[in-house]
Amino acid sequence: MATKIGKILVVDDNQGIRRTLEILLPVHFEQVRTIPSPATLVTSLEQFRPDVVLLDMNFNTSINTGNEGLYWAGEIKKMVPDVEVVLFTAYADIALAVEGMKRGAFDFIVKPWDNDKLIEVLTAARDKARKAMKRDVRTAPSPADDNAMFWGGSKSMAAILRTVEKIAPTDATVLITGENGTGKDVLAREIHARSLRSRKQMVAVDAGAITETLFESELFGHVKGAFTDAHADHVGKFEQADGGTLFLDEIGNIPLHLQAKLLRVLQNRSVVRVGGTQAIPVNIRLICATNMDLEQLVREGRFREDLYYRINTVHIALPPLRERKEDIAPLAQMFLERFALKYHRPLTGLTPEAAAMLTENRWSGNIRELGNCIEKAVILSEGNVLTANDIQLEAARPAGKTIKAASEAEEERLVREAMERTDGNISAAAKMLGVSRPTLYAKLKKYGL
Repeated sequence: MATKIGKILVVDDNQGIRRTLEILLPVHFEQVRTIPSPATLVTSLEQFRPDVVLLDMNFNTSINTGNEGLYWAGEIKKMVPDVEVVLFTAYADIALAVEGMKRGAFDFIVKPWDNDKLIEVLTAARDKARKAMKRDVRTAPSPADDNAMFWGGSKSMAAILRTVEKIAPTDATVLITGENGTGKDVLAREIHARSLRSRKQMVAVDAGAITETLFESELFGHVKGAFTDAHADHVGKFEQADGGTLFLDEIGNIPLHLQAKLLRVLQNRSVVRVGGTQAIPVNIRLICATNMDLEQLVREGRFREDLYYRINTVHIALPPLRERKEDIAPLAQMFLERFALKYHRPLTGLTPEAAAMLTENRWSGNIRELGNCIEKAVILSEGNVLTANDIQLEAARPAGKTIKAASEAEEERLVREAMERTDGNISAAAKMLGVSRPTLYAKLKKYGL
């Protein structure tokens, strides 16, 4: 017998029909769930993640927008565009079912139905949905995919993966914490990719890199004439992320007085552009990230407690690379394949000595530092495998060594190194060097970096 695949959600208020389909459909599909009304439809879409919804056209509820089937078919396609909707209709509603297909429904089935025809239509809808959704869980990313999440085999990352699988389909606000270079932005993209909002964009904002004077304009937008250089209306990041995900990176760097304005937008779920008066509704899923201890900042009065609880519905703490040593060699192999492809090198792997050297290194810059190390080794290598001699590990700087205590020549080297190790992240580089962001901006200008 052929392998059964596909998840079918049936929404019909007729108990007899539901019981019949609970017997018929599992013979042909892997999982079948039935619900009596659209009251729990959103929850079922989030938790069950069906390929196809078999949707009745009429229920015992009253929808002001017209026929229930048309309304809910439209809502499903808005929430999860890749899920296919098959309308279940009586003869009298065939005209409405045709209208439903014009609005995005895959097909319709007339009651009483022919079993073979029903299975044929649901199978075709399932195949179309599966092709679009590409449901395979990605644990070993393609070498060419710079933005792929590498889960590895450590217990800590396995636990995080289980959490992500639970929370990604919901709209729960997520706070991601971890040291620089642990992949907080990559995890944010992974959560978005697994969410019901994945067809919309994720808008990323480095909150620590926005100057205070531009904070409101960048996040909330402005109207023409709001200030001297406001020559046209500007759509802020919240509006750009409408229907999708807003990722606020380095949220711990937002000044206290601006935190209140951010909190007000999150509470009201609407923005007022700078210089404007109209409240514009925004429908976003919020993900925040920081390398700072927000609880400590709250105790010190540097971060609002009410904002902290608003952004901390689900907290995911990414472990540093030194605490997941079993993932270092596989990560290095992934980077090797990626950069070998990029730089057209015939490299296939690491020698055991090279892998051992990498595994025992502390990697204070975490995954980002490991990637930079392997990239340099790939570029300079001459053989078909990376050896221990190909890998140049940077000596750790003494604790507390910052540019405040460095000579001018050493200062330029440290600034350049910090910018490379943080991929140009001003906030992260400034923290690494023990200086403020304005000071680092001045140093960058001084050395032409």
